[in-house]
Amino acid sequence: MKIKVGFGFDVHQLKDGHPFVVGGVNLVHHKGAYGHSDADVLLHAICDALLGAANLRDIGFHFKNTDPQWKGISSLILLKETVKLLAENGFQVGNIDAMLCLEAPKINPHIPKMQENIASTIGMDVADISIKATTNETMGFIGREEGVVAYAVCLIEKQTSS
Repeated sequence: MKIKVGFGFDVHQLKDGHPFVVGGVNLVHHKGAYGHSDADVLLHAICDALLGAANLRDIGFHFKNTDPQWKGISSLILLKETVKLLAENGFQVGNIDAMLCLEAPKINPHIPKMQENIASTIGMDVADISIKATTNETMGFIGREEGVVAYAVCLIEKQTSS
C-alpha cells in the first residue's frame, strides 16, 4: 500500500449580507464568505489537500472560478467530484485533519454536523475527520472579520500490487 499526505489552504473575504457556509453548514452571522461557488473555505482547503496528495493539481485547476458551471454551487459537490478524481486514480481517503481560523461565529457547536456532511460525501467514518477552530486573537484581517482561513491535511492510500 502506498500512502501520501496532502496540505490545503484557503481564504475568503467576509462581506455583509453574504451567506456563510462552512463544512456544508449554513452559519448565522452578519457576514459571509464571498466567492464564485458557495465559498466554503473548509471544503476548499480539504479539496486542495486531497488533490495535492494525489498530485492532481489544485481546486482552481479542476473547478475554475470563471466557469459558470460552478457559480454558486455547493462545495460538497466539489468535494464529491474531488473524491471521484482520486478514485479514478486508485486512491481512497484515509483521514482528514482541518483547522478553521475566524473570530466569529463560534464553530464548535457546528463541528459534528460538518463532520457528518464531509463523511457522508466522501463515504468514510466521521471518526476519521477532525475539525478544529481558533481565533486570530483580534489581530489582522481575520481579527477584523474581513476574512476566514482554513487549513487541511489529509492522508490518502493506494493499493499497490506486491
